Amino acid sequence: MRLWGGRFSAATDERVADFTRSIEVDRELALDDLAGSIAHVHGLGRAGLLTAEEVTQLVAGLEGLAAEVEAGRLEWDPALEDVHMNLEAALEARVGPIGRKLHTGRSRNDQVATDLRLWARRSIDRLDAAIVAMERALVGLAEREGEAVMPGLTHIQPAQPVLFAHHLLAYVEMLERDRGRLADARRRVNVSPLGAGALAGAGYPLDREATAAELGFEGVSANSMDAVSDRDFVVEMLAAVALGMVHLSRLAEEITWWSNPRFGFVRLADAFSTGSSMMPNKKNPDPAELVRGRAARVIGSLSGMLALLKGLPLTYQRDLQEDKPPLFESVATLRASLEVMAGMVETLTVDRERMRAAAAEGHTTATAVADALVRRGLPFRTAHHVVGALVAAAEAAGLALDAVTDAMITAALGASGDPAAVALAGTAGLADELRAAARLEGALASCDVVGGTAPARVRAALAAARARLEREG
Repeated sequence: MRLWGGRFSAATDERVADFTRSIEVDRELALDDLAGSIAHVHGLGRAGLLTAEEVTQLVAGLEGLAAEVEAGRLEWDPALEDVHMNLEAALEARVGPIGRKLHTGRSRNDQVATDLRLWARRSIDRLDAAIVAMERALVGLAEREGEAVMPGLTHIQPAQPVLFAHHLLAYVEMLERDRGRLADARRRVNVSPLGAGALAGAGYPLDREATAAELGFEGVSANSMDAVSDRDFVVEMLAAVALGMVHLSRLAEEITWWSNPRFGFVRLADAFSTGSSMMPNKKNPDPAELVRGRAARVIGSLSGMLALLKGLPLTYQRDLQEDKPPLFESVATLRASLEVMAGMVETLTVDRERMRAAAAEGHTTATAVADALVRRGLPFRTAHHVVGALVAAAEAAGLALDAVTDAMITAALGASGDPAAVALAGTAGLADELRAAARLEGALASCDVVGGTAPARVRAALAAARARLEREG
């Protein structure tokens, strides 16, 4: 007999039963449902709706079910629709008719909202730990290869040289913001809807604050209709998860390029690569490619959840049954992606020589040369023009920028038409100063600001990141 079937005289069509069933998905909430039920039983006891003996019996039964769920021994009955009705029926089978008192003052509407918030809270905590592990992998690689120099790119073209450690720490910053977004979402997740009933509030004098405190919530929902009908906390969590996947996807994209022999910046460990069924020579970065692909699915889940909510009137609608598949899948995807990417990063082999050679291509130190001219008193726009001419001359001569001649420097200054530049031509030590600025080490050292790629700044940033991670435990 269906737990809600009292007013019905005909059986549910099997097509409807199959279509509305959610147990295959929402049994993920079983332990959260049982935790919420135990707290609810205590609340019923405080309200005088259960005797002390009934409270003891029901709690013992619920704890026994929790042990069965954790051991994987509980048998789920598809005919009972969802996790709530399965557990309530299983409880009644354990403790007898007293089990029918469990649902006093509670609806599946506030029950599932409570379950989902409990699940979201602990899932955020697990994601936070996985993000920290990913940060540790990046910091560890940066510490091992901290002196490697690589080309920093804009428009996918050589721009300025940067330390590889600086590049990796950029992803650490992204991940820290991901942690912050999840932590912020957790604060709004951590509010109890239990006691909101179906939509108007429980019809009994339940102490909602005491029940919320028992479940570790920071407070209770202020409006019963909002409590059962909104899933903005799901959207917010999905948004944070989607951004996390986007950040991992960007790193995955770079690793796929870096591991290509034409780049040769890194070599993937065999354990984090796959081969081809046809081409014996292949070593593919498939885990990184799948992270890229799965990011698209998570983005789709976020869009779908927004679309799901946009047309729902107050209060609860069955549409909200569809909130769980995208959330559960997306959280699992981010967690798995973090784990596999951490392993990939930890086992990367870096080719410093290939990185350095690429960093020297494309006259990436030109900005540092212009900055050196500015320090000599030229306006930046004049310096930019002079160095642009010097780059053109170096390309025509087949020279690197740190190998241009004194005569080429004098000519570039003179061609600018700026009297200050013309006067600077031939100044003692200028040519050597510009050639020093044009070397990779000179260019790196010149970016000596907080957040810059100067080696001392990167060492400080790396030390700060390590210290923070150590405090995380």
